[in-house]
Amino acid sequence: MNAEFIKALDALQQEKGIDKEELIQAIESSIESAYRKNYGNAQAVDVVLDRESGEIKVFAGWTVVEEVGNPETEMDLEKAREIDPNIQVGEVCKTEIAPKDFGRIAAQNAKQLIFQRIKEAERNIIYNEYLEKQDEIVTGLVTRVERGIVNIDVGDGEGVMLPSEQVQGETYRQGQRLKVYMLMVKKTTKGPQITVSRTHPGLVKRLFESEVPEIYDGVVDIVGIAREAGSRTKIAMKANDPSVDPVGSCVGFKGVRVQNIINELNGEKIDVIKYSDNICDYISNALSPAKVVEVLPNKKEKMAYAIVDDFQFSLAIGKEGQNVRLAAKLTGWKIDIKSVSDFDKMLADNPNLRDEFSEKENNPELLLDEIKKGMDEVLDNEAGSGELEMNDQFDFDDLEGFDDETESLEDVLKLD
Repeated sequence: MNAEFIKALDALQQEKGIDKEELIQAIESSIESAYRKNYGNAQAVDVVLDRESGEIKVFAGWTVVEEVGNPETEMDLEKAREIDPNIQVGEVCKTEIAPKDFGRIAAQNAKQLIFQRIKEAERNIIYNEYLEKQDEIVTGLVTRVERGIVNIDVGDGEGVMLPSEQVQGETYRQGQRLKVYMLMVKKTTKGPQITVSRTHPGLVKRLFESEVPEIYDGVVDIVGIAREAGSRTKIAMKANDPSVDPVGSCVGFKGVRVQNIINELNGEKIDVIKYSDNICDYISNALSPAKVVEVLPNKKEKMAYAIVDDFQFSLAIGKEGQNVRLAAKLTGWKIDIKSVSDFDKMLADNPNLRDEFSEKENNPELLLDEIKKGMDEVLDNEAGSGELEMNDQFDFDDLEGFDDETESLEDVLKLD
């Protein structure tokens, strides 16, 4: 019987992936709890299950004392040394016991505890399995749609897609297969609670990673994503190899790659944008498909004027402002679209508008003045000397970011 019990544990380990040692420890703990419930909590109890034979032994422990005050928990030294000749006062004397009245109720309690531990172990396995899949895409089967909540079978667990994670305009029906984004996995007493999404930008990111080999290989990186689920997505790409076209790699031959992603998203429009370290170029690219004539950035305020031809104005704004809104979200800049005619009127009213708006970025003289003031402050603080002239020599060794090759303030403008 005991040998068959060990074989059953081996079968559980193979079928459900539950560690055999974890099961044995759960059984030992369950029998110990049942024993305590049947005989009281005062006595120290230790249950040992033999890993080979399956034999279960129960050991009771008594604290060795010179004079016994509580016979249920204490044992005198003389009696303890009959069991263990080397035991000392203060140690615990353990001996095997065979409880005669460990009957049906106690056995039933032990059985219930064992099943409970097995279920807990199963839930932990499922939780850890799906925790590894968090922020990934899984394919699931819609099991039911009830009160706006979609339940999706994702394997050993069931995912829940709340209304806020559903794409407006998409319909979900029982038996439908869907690719969903694993948004969150939370441990509960009833097992892992899995929340999935069809609106999260991570869904688009993972779809591109699975569809474009250059992204998987690290040749092309995804810099940012701005998405309004079900309508439009802008995704910025950057190539780590100058010979690779990041946009072309993602679009694919005749647009096959990006079209596969569009089909998975039920026709959602996708603009693949080329990232640039130059904010003017990046904003121009982000406003695609509109063509931008000029961008005037203000880095201090992270705001820019984007000037477009009059016939491109509506395209740059987009339907209900969507195009410029997504471009602003993608770049992290506030973008103000101006038509050429409107901007010309603004210039007529204020001829210095371009220099004032772009501040020192488009005005080298103002930038030189600011650097000169900074160098004057350094000299005043460090050497106590007077103002620094434009062509004076200056030692930048003590300033972070400057080297010995820097000779004059004009050189500062050439530093990256």
